[in-house]
Amino acid sequence: MEIVIYTKPGCGYCSQIKELMRRAELEYEEINVNTPELREEFYQAYPDAKSYPYVIIDQEPVGGLVETAKLFVEKGLVSSRK
Repeated sequence: MEIVIYTKPGCGYCSQIKELMRRAELEYEEINVNTPELREEFYQAYPDAKSYPYVIIDQEPVGGLVETAKLFVEKGLVSSRK
């Protein structure tokens, strides 16, 4: 599975998505969108993205933390138990 996560500095949900990846024992590439140029490139590539983090798996947009967590639970990569 090829996973790319777009993040921004100071993003609490971005920290949580990294923890989700750790729990699922998955490697990922993080792209920190910390300049206006990178943000512009990001929104041109993914115009439907509304917030960070934004996850791409195998070149397919998944969405943010909630959508990624739901997908991982469905696939059995993590448990929904607390």
